[in-house]
Formats: sequence, structure tokens, C-alpha cells
Amino acid sequence: MYTSAKPYFYGTGRRKKSIARVRVYVGTGSVVINGRTIDDYFGLETLKLIVNQPFEVTETMGKFDVVCTAAGGGISGQAGAIRHGIAKALLQVDEAYRTPLKKAGFLTRDPREKERKKYGLKAARRAPQFSKR
Repeated sequence: MYTSAKPYFYGTGRRKKSIARVRVYVGTGSVVINGRTIDDYFGLETLKLIVNQPFEVTETMGKFDVVCTAAGGGISGQAGAIRHGIAKALLQVDEAYRTPLKKAGFLTRDPREKERKKYGLKAARRAPQFSKR
């Protein structure tokens, strides 16, 4: 679809255990994730909105094509990683986008990670059911 000869802007996005390598091309607004369209990859409408948020904030909806590979984590983490990668790639397009993207919080990597499971508990904080008798 896209050859290496066509110029692009690159950004790496991360969220939880997900990593997204994002290439932004000047184009018509198509988003391809791991060789599949955004509609095919994400079933939930909210995840599609998350991915497109940087374009809405910078008012560049439909001006760029996105081709990315997302690996690790779940689909929600991957959507956040793609959003982070798109925001970083848009900075290379125009440094003036920094202010709206920073204000929206898309340039900051979300530091929250999964809390580890502790012994004696069923999950990170979930304790076994308590029975008085």
C-alpha cells in the first residue's frame, strides 16, 4: 500500500503493555492497524474515537493517513498507544500542534500499569470472601 519512497512522519506510542509504531502520511484520513482497517480492528466505537482524538484537537481530520503496527496488551491499551503515537508524529508535521496536544494530555505517556497480584489474595486487591461462621 505505502512504499518507503513516500515521505511519512513517525511516532512511537505506549500505554500499559502496548506499543504502537505509527507512520502518518499526508492523505485522505484512512487508518490501517496491523494491515486491517480501523473499523475491522476495533469493534467499539469509543476506541475509534480515542484513536482519532489527536486529529480532532489539531483540526486535521481527514488530512492524514495512518499506518501502524500495534503489539502487546489488549485492544484498549493499543488504542491509547496509537493515540500517543499519532500525537507524537503530528509534532513532526507542525510544532504549532504542541500546545493543543499538550493541553489535551496526548503527549504524556500514561504511567499507570497493572498492579501485581499479591499472595493470599485472589487478585491485586481482591481478598477471598470472608465468612463469619
